Amino acid sequence: MNAEMKYRKKPDWLRMPSRGAGEAARIRAVLLKYSLDTVCRQAKCPNLGYCYQHGTATFLILGNICTRSCRYCAIGTSTEKPYPLQPDEPDRLAKAAAEMNLSYVVITSVTRDDLPDGGAGHFSKTVKALRKRIKGVRIEVLTPDFNGNKKALETVSQAEPDVFNHNLETVEKLFSAVRSDASYDLSLSILARYGKLSPSTPLKSGLMLGLGEKDDGIRKAILDLRSSGVTMLTLGQYLQPSRTHWPVDRYVSPDEFDDWREFALSEGFSSVASGPLVRSSFHAELNYSGEVAAVRP
Repeated sequence: MNAEMKYRKKPDWLRMPSRGAGEAARIRAVLLKYSLDTVCRQAKCPNLGYCYQHGTATFLILGNICTRSCRYCAIGTSTEKPYPLQPDEPDRLAKAAAEMNLSYVVITSVTRDDLPDGGAGHFSKTVKALRKRIKGVRIEVLTPDFNGNKKALETVSQAEPDVFNHNLETVEKLFSAVRSDASYDLSLSILARYGKLSPSTPLKSGLMLGLGEKDDGIRKAILDLRSSGVTMLTLGQYLQPSRTHWPVDRYVSPDEFDDWREFALSEGFSSVASGPLVRSSFHAELNYSGEVAAVRP
């Protein structure tokens, strides 16, 4: 990695949306009222202001301390046991989502290797609380790998989310360096297994570009995801959260993102959101409906 590239000036296509006011302030107030966290804030997402301003956010459950230390991620980590689960969190989240007038809700979490089910039961309770609170709500879950626990996957599938998302994040060649506590093959198998458990549920996954991957690695990862049953794909630019995180190798141009989108569509993906500021849950409802032309702020 070239050290001079760590904090070089970002290109024009990576101009970040403002933090927002008005509606964004209301969303922050609702989250504070119900003592809820978002991956938008914890992961230092560049689209936070834009999404809050448009009345949405991606909920982060199971606390804000992860038991793994992926080198790209801004979320706090600890080898000690994280905070205990909050039994009322599913209900608080459902109330907040209703107050935010959400019809499409994305739920993600930190990885909780300390829990026997990896937090799958908590995901299930949250999905059920949302269904009870909001009529006709669509729910997307973005889960960790649960260490390959089949029963955990069954628990999530029995709650019947509308979309199951598990991010591959990077190419096979970089996986062990960037995600040392995870496995490329395990992530692919998680997606494939869930597809067998719930054949009618769309599978979704995403990759970050700009960590040092080569075209052949990107191509292989996209094909591997498709072979695992994934039909919804997100591709976005990796941004280094701090000097201690994995450095940015390059900034991928919007044109190249468009090329990868066309490649993925040609390989059978039904929905592909691809662009510098695309993230897993950015415009997730549009991604779900196939309207991905508006994925850029």
